[in-house]
Amino acid sequence: MSLVNKPKYAVLHSVESFKDPRPSIKKRMADGRALRKVVSFAQQGIYTPPQDRISPVAILEQQAKQRITSLIPIRYERMLQSPFAFYRGGAAIMAQDLANQPTTNITVQLCGDMHVSNFGLFGTAEHRLVFGINDFDETLPGSWEWDIKRLVASAVIACESMGGEQNLSKKLVYRIASEYQKRMEQYAKMPYLDLAQVFIAEKDIRRHFSKEHQKKLDVYLKETKGQGNIQVLENLTTLVGKNRKIINKPPLIEHFKKDAYGASLISVIDKALLNYSSTLLADRQILFQRYALKDFARKVVGVGSVGTNCMVLYFEGDSENDPLFLQYKEAQKSVLTPYLGESMYRDMGRRVVAGQRLLQGAPDIFLNYGAVQFDIDRSQGFYLRQLRDMKGGIAIGPGGVSLKNFPDYARLFGWALALGHARSGDAAMIAGYCGQSNALTEALYAFARSYAKQNQLDFEVFCKAVKNGKLPVASRKVALSR
Repeated sequence: MSLVNKPKYAVLHSVESFKDPRPSIKKRMADGRALRKVVSFAQQGIYTPPQDRISPVAILEQQAKQRITSLIPIRYERMLQSPFAFYRGGAAIMAQDLANQPTTNITVQLCGDMHVSNFGLFGTAEHRLVFGINDFDETLPGSWEWDIKRLVASAVIACESMGGEQNLSKKLVYRIASEYQKRMEQYAKMPYLDLAQVFIAEKDIRRHFSKEHQKKLDVYLKETKGQGNIQVLENLTTLVGKNRKIINKPPLIEHFKKDAYGASLISVIDKALLNYSSTLLADRQILFQRYALKDFARKVVGVGSVGTNCMVLYFEGDSENDPLFLQYKEAQKSVLTPYLGESMYRDMGRRVVAGQRLLQGAPDIFLNYGAVQFDIDRSQGFYLRQLRDMKGGIAIGPGGVSLKNFPDYARLFGWALALGHARSGDAAMIAGYCGQSNALTEALYAFARSYAKQNQLDFEVFCKAVKNGKLPVASRKVALSR
């Protein structure tokens, strides 16, 4: 169901109305097929830029006004590394372009920043390892095409950035799109309770990998399973006297007494934690209250998030052998907001958490939101989650996704996106529209190829602005160190 716009099949509100059945699966699939006359597959394959398209540099400069000024050069240097790195940081740039394309208006909860590096492994509340989408800062309800078009375009751009041939990029898009079609058809006919309990488990991941890539997959799985609070304790902290403290690695990890606006950080965190814990479920609230805050530091993460207020918070239970690390992330308005409207949630942290729960289905036990009110004119929405508890992101390039194993991952990307959309939208209508033929797949590849060219042009404009000194950049060594 849409959280902003009323969908075709709205949730029923009165007790009496619960007795009325939804239209049948068959009827909803037929309605989806009928939408091909409204938006044809051929139209889905055409990229049409807006007539008054805003310059990518202007969009980045506008975003920078809402971020920590000293970190903006790090963001730009990270985006400068390749057309794909630029694409990752440019969700706001593509948002205006997606808003100009025809859509079926079948509403789902959009990830909002869907690309091939926005997937990974994570542990469920029961500590089962599953695969799925892993970043939701831009989530907002909208038509399903927005996500899949950004995803397939990212596959082409990433492939080209790594030196891949055109036939490989085509293969990637076909695998993503065909898996999306296949899984959506499956979920359309699945009982709702069964769908709510579907996850892409470790055995499912293994089945998608060829034998020659199994060893590399095993290493990745083992590393992810080994990611826990004790490992973070060893890597991120050191003894200072008798107490453990987070290690300073400026400018990427730093201790500060005041935030960018001059407010006391300890006061901000104190208010944030009170707000956060007050809305936790009772069992998790009791668990969280057993931990004491020992240290905190600002930690620069990602590409698109650089410049927002991100921190790591270090807690201890009865001893340092019982550590808990939470990541604090500032939540701003989604880059999709100018085109899809305001979220139903006033607090942007709540928007992110609600979207993650809809799309992912199994967030960690400490995922929750809050807001800090500084004064009548300024507040900050945020969310907290565990830092690295059985979490493993997908890196594109050395040590991660290579040109050889990219096709193995591609099907998983399409599958995970279909699962998120089916959880939050009408799988039957989407399945009816998509069908199972290659016609939609071919159209999505055509769109991806066209948008890859647009991204290359934007990247060149960005590089020129950097070279001319219009956009400041940090040194490569500083920006890319971890």
